[in-house]
Amino acid sequence: MVNRRTGSRWGVMQTDEEQQQQQQQKKQRSRCVLTVGAEPGRNEQRPALLTKSGIALLYNEETNNTYDVCLKLTKEVLTIQKLDVVCTSGSESQVNHRTVVLRRQATGGLGLSIKGGAEHNVPVVISKIFKDQVADQTGKLFVGDAVLQVNGINVEHCTHEEVVHLLRTAGDEVTITVRYLREVPSFLKLPLGSPGPDHSRVSSPLFDSGVHLNGNGNNTAPSPPSPSANEPKYEKRWLDAVSLPLLMARVSRYKAGKDKLRFNCFEVFALDGASTNILQFCTAAESTDWLQAISTNINDLTQENIKIINKYCSSDDQIVHMGWACECPEGSAPVRSSTFKFLALRGPYFYIFKSPPISAADWGQAETTYNLYEVLFKVHKLWMAEDCWLQARLYLGLEHSPEQDTESLCFSILVGHGQSHTFRVELATDLAIWEKSFQRAVFLEVQRIQSKSYMCSSQGNVLCFTIDFASGFTCSESTSKTILWRYKFSQLKGSSDDGKTRVKLLFKNPESKQIEMKELEFANLTAVLHCIHSFIAAKVASMDPLFMCSQSFLGNYTNS
Repeated sequence: MVNRRTGSRWGVMQTDEEQQQQQQQKKQRSRCVLTVGAEPGRNEQRPALLTKSGIALLYNEETNNTYDVCLKLTKEVLTIQKLDVVCTSGSESQVNHRTVVLRRQATGGLGLSIKGGAEHNVPVVISKIFKDQVADQTGKLFVGDAVLQVNGINVEHCTHEEVVHLLRTAGDEVTITVRYLREVPSFLKLPLGSPGPDHSRVSSPLFDSGVHLNGNGNNTAPSPPSPSANEPKYEKRWLDAVSLPLLMARVSRYKAGKDKLRFNCFEVFALDGASTNILQFCTAAESTDWLQAISTNINDLTQENIKIINKYCSSDDQIVHMGWACECPEGSAPVRSSTFKFLALRGPYFYIFKSPPISAADWGQAETTYNLYEVLFKVHKLWMAEDCWLQARLYLGLEHSPEQDTESLCFSILVGHGQSHTFRVELATDLAIWEKSFQRAVFLEVQRIQSKSYMCSSQGNVLCFTIDFASGFTCSESTSKTILWRYKFSQLKGSSDDGKTRVKLLFKNPESKQIEMKELEFANLTAVLHCIHSFIAAKVASMDPLFMCSQSFLGNYTNS
């Protein structure tokens, strides 16, 4: 946690100038609001550009059923469409219920098969329609239609065998009332033109029962009724069922509150908590492809929002990156479960939120806040397979291994007093973005503050230890400000600490070439060591032309 103590013997030493800077940053932040809408002056409607579409299975945990859905992905919205039967012509207004008259043929009977039944708590559903036979010729019946009535008799609570018996003994002319089920279980439906039923098998609600028997007692098939011009026509269409805005949305391949990975599945959650339910795909490659496409659109929207916010914030209060990550419980404590947190790298701080900050006041309601230069970012070692091709597929998400579940795609934030947070992301690209963003954020913050001082002690004397980006390390007396020793970053050759408060810094004297040891004691040793690491890393990065080029790009990006 950010140490805000001042004047304490062991606290962080803050000058009047530093305190004034913090007050100015708070005032500036109060004027910068994270808006989840469009930028002012850009409220005009623009046509949504479709970036990806395809078929998936949607799993409903409440009903334990899966059914086909069509996914439509645009830059800003993920839309889930479900099949439905609609009336395309005629005067009929009720599209949910259709009454159809079937005239039984000598060959093929009614030309349909059914599945389901009340004994299994599923409706009786048309599972097959045979091409060019009676049911197909009507143009009003579809695979997925639930049978509601047979010749006026309600069959919604009938068993499979009872419905089969009614259809077989209903006579030459059968009137059935049906309603299309948008969420009919997938196992109850088969594609058009599937093989006919096995007549030797006793009818079962889990298998197709073909309604093919000839009830008129002769070999002459009654002619089908002539179609009327005023009769309604029907067709199956994909209709929008759920539309999830992607701004500040998140995705998850894991079961809620657990570390168990779902294979070939994931969920998408909108900012308001609305969910797609579980999307299932046939292969890992297809699942990863969709996951990457949705994540890319979410990240693009986040970056656009960051641009808008940064336009109205000072250069010291810019957002480098923000987004969702799943915080994993530390150790093996069974009480805590994994929870999603919204992380942000803004100005001098690293923020952890329970939900994205929408207003200026929300930025002051962070669950935890840390000084960036006192934070150490650590990527967990990926589980490595011996086969290099398998290793590549594991990295891309095309393969999964039990060893991957808790360690892969994780990073830790090491903070003061030995505390840490571990976060998990969904894709390797997400992990790379967070790693680069931390490097940039820490570099910018070190460049901004230039130096940091900590109170410490050595042999009973109270000292001031300063880390300066330009000059290196300086130790002086706290009262007289007399400099006791000074070394460049390049002269630091090693260090050791007791893991509590004491550290030994080993410097090389440029003249004598001897190693000189300086032993110091700090109240928050971990924060000091992390700060040293941040300054040295920033110093090294400043000498890397490629890194500096990326930083100049970042500056243009955040201030444009």
